[in-house]
Amino acid sequence: MKWYKVLGLVYMEGTFIKKVKVGGKSICLVNFETKLYAVSAKCPHAGADLSEGLCVRKLIVCPYHRYTYNLETGKGGEGQNDFIETYPVEVREDGVYVGVASIWDKLRGFK
Repeated sequence: MKWYKVLGLVYMEGTFIKKVKVGGKSICLVNFETKLYAVSAKCPHAGADLSEGLCVRKLIVCPYHRYTYNLETGKGGEGQNDFIETYPVEVREDGVYVGVASIWDKLRGFK
């Protein structure tokens, strides 16, 4: 897994959703209840930009059809049968970092 520093982001407290580009991927950084999460920015159901949605009860809500995804697991809401990619996040002294696994990492069982 490779760790990428999120450029141009000043970590702030309070709930927010911000779309960033990390390791060639569009990712939503979500700060909810003092914890930072990183998930795919694209809804698998309709292709909507999840950064334009909202966050409630540790779920990111798609702005198009109100599909929900768990911020920790990426699992879609009941009956959706889909998921979004989740990424590990670290807040370090010099900034926020997101871990992105390569296809080889995934094949070997690393997330």
